[in-house]
Amino acid sequence: MRKRLYEIIEVAKEGDIWSNIYDFFMLITICISIVPLAFKQQSSFSLWIDRITVCIYILDYMLRLITADYKLNKHGIAPFLQYPFTPMAIIDLISILPSISTLNNGFRLFKTFRLIRTLRIFRIFKVMRYSKSVSMFISVFKKQKESLLTICGITVAYIIITALIIINIEPESFETFFEAIYWATVSLTTVGYGDIYPVSTAGRVITMISSIFGIAIVAMPAGIITAGFMDELSKDK
Repeated sequence: MRKRLYEIIEVAKEGDIWSNIYDFFMLITICISIVPLAFKQQSSFSLWIDRITVCIYILDYMLRLITADYKLNKHGIAPFLQYPFTPMAIIDLISILPSISTLNNGFRLFKTFRLIRTLRIFRIFKVMRYSKSVSMFISVFKKQKESLLTICGITVAYIIITALIIINIEPESFETFFEAIYWATVSLTTVGYGDIYPVSTAGRVITMISSIFGIAIVAMPAGIITAGFMDELSKDK
């Protein structure tokens, strides 16, 4: 009985109708449970959605707990004690707690952890069929790891240096160093929200330079990853 229950909630073998139904049901539940987070004010309808979905999550958590020995492939009481400390079990618990506790609204953000639960649901689409593409993707990042880390280091260094320059050129426009970091980041990515901006000529020159360099820095990772994919595809052929 427990083994069949485990197969339904975890394995999702090819042609297992009940397992696919369960996956689809949980996917719909996750999507519905996230909807109230898009609204600042909670209505009675959103509260009922939250109560119903959290009950489903608790039931799902308990089903996974009582089949932990099959999940962890261990015998005895150890797997049942170990399961609550596994990464996905912790995520499940964090996404449930804000709904069943007296935590304030600031902890509503934890409910977004429910989105991570959809990683389980992807097995309904048989992601393993595309394992070759996934392995190629991982291989590209492993081979280009040093180049990508170098670019990340250059990006962070450039943001800090630009922030230090701008806060010294225009201390009246940037009250804190964090504001300068924020400005440097949005300028580097060429977004430029306009909520914080320099007003002096020197400050505007720095902004232009930052935006121009930002185009180059943002484009470099895309070029490296694309080149890596092309190499992997040519090797595969």
